[in-house]
Amino acid sequence: MWAAAPLLLLLLLLVPLARRCRRGAARLEPAGRAVLITGCDSGFGHLLALRLHRLGFTVFAGCLCPGGDGARRLQREAGGADRLRVLRLDVTRARDVRAAKELVLSHLPERGFWGLVNNAGISTFGETGWLPMETYEKFADVNLLGSIRTTLAFLPLLRKYKGRIVFMSSIIAYFALGNGIYSMTKAAIEKFCDALRLEMKKFGVRVCIIQPGNYARSTKIQPPVSAEEIWSELSEEEKAVYNKEYVQERADFFNSILSEGSTNGSEVVDAMVDALTSPAPKARYMVAKLKEKALVFVCALFPTFVMDSVLSYALSK
Repeated sequence: MWAAAPLLLLLLLLVPLARRCRRGAARLEPAGRAVLITGCDSGFGHLLALRLHRLGFTVFAGCLCPGGDGARRLQREAGGADRLRVLRLDVTRARDVRAAKELVLSHLPERGFWGLVNNAGISTFGETGWLPMETYEKFADVNLLGSIRTTLAFLPLLRKYKGRIVFMSSIIAYFALGNGIYSMTKAAIEKFCDALRLEMKKFGVRVCIIQPGNYARSTKIQPPVSAEEIWSELSEEEKAVYNKEYVQERADFFNSILSEGSTNGSEVVDAMVDALTSPAPKARYMVAKLKEKALVFVCALFPTFVMDSVLSYALSK
């Protein structure tokens, strides 16, 4: 352990220097560069598409429902400009991903393809045995395989133009509290990014992860849960183990967490923009409240039983 102390000291001394260099370097010129964003119907994707458009990027805004209210509002807010194109993109469909790539290739601006933002995602609530296998498959396909599917399709372009790949993760990647299925997919995408980041360095491609805290009120990714609906969908085996009162308690607890979510989604968008435009982007951007960061700190540095005790206490309250 002591043999590594000089290296750790050197790293600590280099961090302030790296930050000063990062602040002093020139930021990217957006004009003539294209970015594709998934999940732009609402939430962070919607906000980011408008922000990047205002900055001067050519934006390809992937929407699950290109004829829906969110997509139409996006086009209105962009003023119908040619630099923002709304396209159908269901990340679970290889056909949609191929069509998106063809559209991008046919409308590339002069400086080429700069960024891919894997933002599309879904969330739900439920203890492990409450959810059917079909739900696990759907979440894995959207939150994990969808990002991988889109990334693989655009890797050749990203390598060619030495661009950026941004993934939407969450602090929930570190711990689970009533939404283990969402936590599972975010933890998996983090590991995928860790491998990809190292592999892409030799090509000059940067890979960044955004880790928001609780922004449920900003994104509407997770609507309030209904204990009645949960109970009605439980199998008979689960109903024999749990009762309605327990389900109601868990639903109330989860809804209380949702109600505490931040409404300032621009904080997360700021991090996404920095990941795309900074001359020295961070590998991870954690955008969270102090107590949320403290939970991550405990989870990362303390034995598992400590974190289990903290979360069990929270659930008991």
